[in-house]
Amino acid sequence: MAIPVRIRRPHADPLTGATLPALLAQLYARRGATGHATEPTLAHLLPGDTLHGLAAAAALLADQVQRDRPLVVVGDFDADGATGSALALLGLRALGATQVSHFTPSRFAHGYGLSPAIVEAAAARDPALLITVDNGIASLEGVARARERGIPVLVTDHHLAGAELPAAAAIVNPNQPGCAFPSKHLAGVGVMFYLLVATRGELRRRGHFGPTRPEPNLAHYLDLVALGTVADVVTLDHNNRILVEQGLRRIRAGHCRPGVRALLEVAGRTLADTTARDLGFAAGPRLNAAGRLQDMGLGVECLVTAEGGRAMALAQQLHALNAERREIEDGMRAQAEAIVADLAQRQPDHLPAAWCVSGADWHQGVSGIVAARVRERWHCPVIAFAPAGADRWRGSARSIEGLHVRDLIDTVTKRHPGLVTRFGGHAMAAGLEVPAAALDAFSAAFTAAVAAAVGDQARERAICSDGALPPALLTLDTAAGVRRAGPWGKGFPEPVFDAVFAILAHRVVGERHLKLTVRAPGGAVLDAIAFNQADALATLGAQAHLAYRLDVNRFRGECTLQLLVEHIAPAAEDTPA
Repeated sequence: MAIPVRIRRPHADPLTGATLPALLAQLYARRGATGHATEPTLAHLLPGDTLHGLAAAAALLADQVQRDRPLVVVGDFDADGATGSALALLGLRALGATQVSHFTPSRFAHGYGLSPAIVEAAAARDPALLITVDNGIASLEGVARARERGIPVLVTDHHLAGAELPAAAAIVNPNQPGCAFPSKHLAGVGVMFYLLVATRGELRRRGHFGPTRPEPNLAHYLDLVALGTVADVVTLDHNNRILVEQGLRRIRAGHCRPGVRALLEVAGRTLADTTARDLGFAAGPRLNAAGRLQDMGLGVECLVTAEGGRAMALAQQLHALNAERREIEDGMRAQAEAIVADLAQRQPDHLPAAWCVSGADWHQGVSGIVAARVRERWHCPVIAFAPAGADRWRGSARSIEGLHVRDLIDTVTKRHPGLVTRFGGHAMAAGLEVPAAALDAFSAAFTAAVAAAVGDQARERAICSDGALPPALLTLDTAAGVRRAGPWGKGFPEPVFDAVFAILAHRVVGERHLKLTVRAPGGAVLDAIAFNQADALATLGAQAHLAYRLDVNRFRGECTLQLLVEHIAPAAEDTPA
């Protein structure tokens, strides 16, 4: 059994552009980008004036830099936290700080956020200031412990705040109450970039820079901002698109950190052709592998080192960890899908509104990916739980558009006190811990909360298409132009087109993938690949309705147009609405 999938055309106007620029203008307009919003230049970056707490944080940080006091950066164990930590280390050193170190918590030993245990560990370095990156807004106990130790804390974060804010010396978070900053979608690394820019401005006003201490160009670190922003899957509003595009331009020109270069190269990517997709699906997962399986300190070191050989050696270690992560993921995903399929088969007419799955031997660092995979197949919120000790389970939640998973978990905690010991996150992803004895009760309560939010809405996965691409534009040049025209991502999706194609040949590759040769409307014969869709072979006829993205396939020095197929449907059964 599977959730119905439909190809939808939400735009009434057909694609009529006869040239690539005209096509792109139409695609941009559909995504709300017109006028200067189509130009991702730094001149249009939002000023930080309305970022609540930024001025106070910059003054605090400038004080410590001028006094050259010991600073400890406490990051998160994902790619956003790693890039943000690396940016903080490099940026602060460029501003003149000489005693800056980082402490990266372990997913397994410490859990998420600035906990009292992390404060105690960081306190051994006698810091004058603790600076959080991509965490801290919910760390009430950790900040309180730091205050007891006489250590001020500067919180930089982007996650949603709870009912109470930590008693930090300063907080910079676009999602804290009272913040009027227009872009609520900054990643943690983006928040840190704004803080460094503001601190540089404060130091400039104080006369800190001069002939012996030149003012740094912080745009040199936008490759890190781009990588962290894309890897964290935040919405690419205009402001984030500027940050990502400017970072990509530096990467393509070869002006990036040796670690970023190495991560892309071990993944088989070419710098000059790098897109946001390469950051999200090649560099990001390899960086994340350190935090999932070992220690994200490895990832931070890879990004910070200035020595190319060292960066490549670390990137190769991350590449190997990512391969190990994939192997673990395959096993966990197979178990999770078997659990869900069994439950679905028992009650096919009454599928639960959400799935909570668990395995006694599952890996905490991979549970979020498994939750995402199950969500994609069944189009509903999913929480994957792994053991986090003898008496508790740690869950990673992934949601769908329109269902705010952190708020749903919050609803459960208020209605059923004691089921959740800690949680945090945002709309599409969250983390939580529950007592082992409460796992079944939480699962039932969470599913009920989702059901109440969804109501009688039928479950269906929709693939939104921009429509039929004019035959004259179904070319390699169009594929290359669209690929580079982004950055595409969440909230500014990469174009998907659809049409009925004649199926000339097909074969299964890699056990799960379907390789096709198709004839397009207009007569062009093209290659197509449908990843993880080998089961579509059973209903494949002489014609099929394909929803696809354009791709440039590089093989043995040759570049050809290839269709990346998002969905295959029988030609007569699936008509776009």
